[in-house]
Amino acid sequence: MTTGPLARFKVIDLTRVRAGPTAVRQLADWGADVIKIESPAGDAGLGGERHGPDFQNLHRNKRSLTLNLKAPDGVAVMKRLVAQADVVVENYRPDVKFRLGVDYESLKAINPRIVYASISGFGQDGPYIDRPGFDQIAQGMGGLMSITGEPGRGPMRVGIPVADLTAGIFAAMGILIALLEREQSGEGQWVKSSLLGAQISMLDFQAARWTIAKEVPGQAGNNHPTSIPTGVFATADGYINIAAAGDDIYRRLCKALGADHLIADPLYATGRARSQNRDALNEAIGAITRGKTSADWIDTLNKASVPCGPIYKMNEVFADPQVKHLAMTRTVPHKVLGDVEVVGQPIELSRTPWSIRSATPEAGEHTDAILDELGYGGEEIARLRAAKVV
Repeated sequence: MTTGPLARFKVIDLTRVRAGPTAVRQLADWGADVIKIESPAGDAGLGGERHGPDFQNLHRNKRSLTLNLKAPDGVAVMKRLVAQADVVVENYRPDVKFRLGVDYESLKAINPRIVYASISGFGQDGPYIDRPGFDQIAQGMGGLMSITGEPGRGPMRVGIPVADLTAGIFAAMGILIALLEREQSGEGQWVKSSLLGAQISMLDFQAARWTIAKEVPGQAGNNHPTSIPTGVFATADGYINIAAAGDDIYRRLCKALGADHLIADPLYATGRARSQNRDALNEAIGAITRGKTSADWIDTLNKASVPCGPIYKMNEVFADPQVKHLAMTRTVPHKVLGDVEVVGQPIELSRTPWSIRSATPEAGEHTDAILDELGYGGEEIARLRAAKVV
């Protein structure tokens, strides 16, 4: 029995690779009954190998139904599912859903309450509708690569597929908004998000520097583009982050460093001056931080209420006591892999927790059970299998 705050919702998952599965994962982790539609051959290779870490992390808490949507009988199964569902999520190229007959208007005719979410590279219409979407392309077109990396070193992608992930998270938000609105109107609607739109939205203050002040931001490397000194500083045994934005925190930093002279120095006395003389100030601070270990400085600066922190490798992230306290991973048993540790949700509700109820299923693991729920008898299921519809 599915439990959780979204347990009353049935979600049909037509997504592949990352942006779409990210959206559906948000719903699945909070209890939605998710049916993942896969081709009869399965989706291995679309988002990594099926038993690899990426695929396993993305598709937990789902049931798998293999279905050939290019066959009329496959579309018939899909439409029977939609009649009982609340949400459909897809991230095909915009024209594909129309060719398959599983677009919003077609499914709305079956179930007017359906909330239909589409995630694409560039949107569902417009001059770039036919272009294939990919995270790094969106990072470049969305401006992120122009403000990432060290000055003069050329554009740099960030280390995660941020456009994919945020397009998925925004889609999940849109789905939840549409479900709330449906409580008033009684009708579903079409929710749309795109990698390009999500990437631009995530630029936030960097984008506003252009839209409002007509300033074109550049690369600042590890320095914060506007709050100085904020950046990476070498220590006796590595590096730490220090974020000393504003006059009060800057003064506390200088005192903790034993560098009161940097407070009164006219080169650094104001935020504007610190910004203009950033490189010299960073060098002055770095000359001091190199004298002690990272752990020593983190202890000293935190006691002085100066924001700072270590720069972890991935194994160190999950060994940190605060990360352990936040329970940012959950373990789930997998019939092939044994116990699998997946990355958790960053949101907590006081009464209604999220959960990992099941590992990523094998391709078609739940096909017979789902078809039985839809009213298909044993002979019908056998016929669909023989015809390679499922």
